[in-house]
Amino acid sequence: MEAKLQLQEELKRINQWEHSQKDLWFWEKLGRLPFQVLDKLTPKMVHRKLGQWLDELGSYIQNGGKYLVKKENILERLGVTSLEEVPHLPLETMDCVCDELIEARVTFAQLQGAATGIGGALTLAVDIPALLGLALKTLQEIAIIYGYDPNEKQERVFVVKCLQFAAADIVGKKAILEELASFTGQRERVFSELQGWREVMMTFRDQYGWKKLFQAVPIIGVIFGSLFNKSFMEDIAETGKMLYRKRRIIEKLKQWEPDV
Repeated sequence: MEAKLQLQEELKRINQWEHSQKDLWFWEKLGRLPFQVLDKLTPKMVHRKLGQWLDELGSYIQNGGKYLVKKENILERLGVTSLEEVPHLPLETMDCVCDELIEARVTFAQLQGAATGIGGALTLAVDIPALLGLALKTLQEIAIIYGYDPNEKQERVFVVKCLQFAAADIVGKKAILEELASFTGQRERVFSELQGWREVMMTFRDQYGWKKLFQAVPIIGVIFGSLFNKSFMEDIAETGKMLYRKRRIIEKLKQWEPDV
């Protein structure tokens, strides 16, 4: 069993990270200002793709759909044969596998952004849902790494909450952290209803949509697409790692509590 003090120190670092996330950079705030104007400039094809992905996100929450990932590959990386074995692994092992996964996913997203930036607005409509689908897949894989099953509806809700957190403003981040604190404290408690799940796409559109417009310019879009996708996946993956890691640390610390 890992040292209690070590786990407490890791939990303290995650809490510090959460505190640092409760605001946006000036550049992000500035980017929100002209959004209503930029929204009108966004090609209708992109709007249709966003609407389609919203419907698919709702389907994912309810039944998993095509976005569910297989556990076997992740379990093999961890050196175990079942998800039940994962919680007993050292935190260091989970972190190592998670970091390797994140590096691979960020690289893939970066290459995807560069490739779809070649064709401007036409390929932009393909890149957005593909990027969001990759984000969902990555968060599910991180869940498995830390011993949680994305096949369970409550974990799919947690995945979407991670996606929301990464794109939320200071008020939204605070509210989501409060919800997740309740979720962490009572594992058996499932969100009876995910209020406003469409906000995932709305916050994504609000914070990131204007940046994606730069990608609509042929050729130049290669640079913007690559940089944007890299930054977006890094934010999503870091959020997933921190929030799932926090849950695992808390549950490991509970093993040190004396039996009542």
